[in-house]
Amino acid sequence: MSRLVEIFVKGGPVMWPILALSVAAAAILFWKALEIRAGRVDARGLTVVSTIITAEPMLGILGTVTGIIRTFSSLGSSTGITDPLAASAGIGEALITTAAGLVACLALIFPYNVIAEKVDGDEHEA
Repeated sequence: MSRLVEIFVKGGPVMWPILALSVAAAAILFWKALEIRAGRVDARGLTVVSTIITAEPMLGILGTVTGIIRTFSSLGSSTGITDPLAASAGIGEALITTAAGLVACLALIFPYNVIAEKVDGDEHEA
């Protein structure tokens, strides 16, 4: 668990919106699954989940870009990074946000598609 926290912190501030959006989308999907199980089917909330799934990889890339900008800014300053290996480590850390955005998207897209298909199928039958 401490390793996950360490990776999260290394990803920078963009990790927070990725986490918050992932939790929100997972909660909506859980709620929709419970509704389907109870026999109530509607599309409310699915547009929000679809938007989150689309936004998370872009947030990951945003975190990477801001991390690389920060690394190159440090390279250009007189008191910044002087060792190229230190710069490559900073770029590697910036890539954590891209991975986080992709993982979050992938974790949500499969249950989203199953639920959306169920909602579409039931709405067409009605």
